[in-house]
Amino acid sequence: MSQENVEVARRAVQALNERDIESYIACCTADVVLRTPLIDVVGVYEGPEGIRRFFSDVEDAGPDFRIDIERLEAVPDGRALAFMRVTSTGRVSGIPAELKTANVYDFAGGRIRRIDIFTDRLQALEAVGLRE
Repeated sequence: MSQENVEVARRAVQALNERDIESYIACCTADVVLRTPLIDVVGVYEGPEGIRRFFSDVEDAGPDFRIDIERLEAVPDGRALAFMRVTSTGRVSGIPAELKTANVYDFAGGRIRRIDIFTDRLQALEAVGLRE
């Protein structure tokens, strides 16, 4: 099942890049939770409405927002870990930005149940038990 989970995460990233909200939601459980590094500002994105809000926030911040997967693999407990390169140009500022992140995906029934996005890749490795 772990390779199937990796493919679900890959499809979700592709759907985000294509701005295909419904395909992204189809990769997720009904009670999906998405936690970004901006949790103190935007809160937690929960369920399909939260995912729609996330897509809207992404579009508002940078219409050319894109995620490129550098590495995506299955990790213990059926989770997946992805190292990402996020690029975007600020809608208001016009300033291009690049950020390296790590996403930890938890699954239930072959769908994404939780996504935790880390700006510190070492913290992501610790979260999945690959570093102490």
